[in-house]
Amino acid sequence: MPRKRLRILTWHVHGNYLYYLSQVPHDWFVLSKPELPPGYAGRSGRLPWGVNVHDMPVADVQRHSFDCIVFQKREHYAQDQHQILTEAQRRLPRIYLEHDPPQEHPTNTRHPVQDTQTLLVHVTHFNALMWDSGVTPNRVIEHGVVMPDAVRYTGEIERGIAVVNHLQRRGRRLGADIYAEVSAQVPLTLIGMDAETAGGLGEVRNVELPAFVARYRFLFNPIRYTSLGLAVVEAMMVGSPIVALATTEMPTVIANRVNGFAATNVAELIAVMRELLAAPALARQWGEASRRYARQRFGIGRFVDDWLAAIDEVTS
Repeated sequence: MPRKRLRILTWHVHGNYLYYLSQVPHDWFVLSKPELPPGYAGRSGRLPWGVNVHDMPVADVQRHSFDCIVFQKREHYAQDQHQILTEAQRRLPRIYLEHDPPQEHPTNTRHPVQDTQTLLVHVTHFNALMWDSGVTPNRVIEHGVVMPDAVRYTGEIERGIAVVNHLQRRGRRLGADIYAEVSAQVPLTLIGMDAETAGGLGEVRNVELPAFVARYRFLFNPIRYTSLGLAVVEAMMVGSPIVALATTEMPTVIANRVNGFAATNVAELIAVMRELLAAPALARQWGEASRRYARQRFGIGRFVDDWLAAIDEVTS
């Protein structure tokens, strides 16, 4: 438990991450605008928000007091804070939560937040390795997720499943070409925002996603370069074996032929997918190892403790 309950202001950038972040026992005030544009959706959506998550209309924010600000996007830090916050609010203890690796040059990009009074939180060690954090103090807080105990892997659908939002629009970085190549040779189903444009089913509600994924034989992650996706961690939590490109943080998560398989050779990945489709017992064995590993590394208790320590550090 925290030394005192704090009032923390933030933005709605990634809904699932915000839900897991709200398990940290402080009061979270999430900025909102009437039209719910990106970043300003408040506590909207179908996630089971707790009573500690509050809408904070932008029009009202200057009339309220807070103990800490958690930025989650470059424009919120560079522009929005100067437009919507008071001068006193801008001097509050602050954290910048960086969700992604650099998208300019992968190794030589200086992080846009250069401030010794801001704590920069990376969500994977790979991200922290690739960013040049400069003078900004930084730490890594790995993902933590909450999964319903009643949802368990069954794998009865003899197909793989991929969970990627806007795959077609985001192109090679998210593996649109890889997914197209593999799905021409192995039965795959794609879900996520705008999945239909890449031949997929479309979006599945957050609360229904674990049970939906658990019915497929394996989860395939075609992504070349991004952060460790929560969809991968959530699938592991319910006991799905993972087949993925061995890029970014993934090699530290997947032990080949133990809880899944990761490689940069797409032909190898296709061969493993065919093996799992033909051997449901092997898929269950890998999936159970996947579940044990995820619960050890990505448990919500460790995640909450790490965030409590970070918040305590900046507000002490």
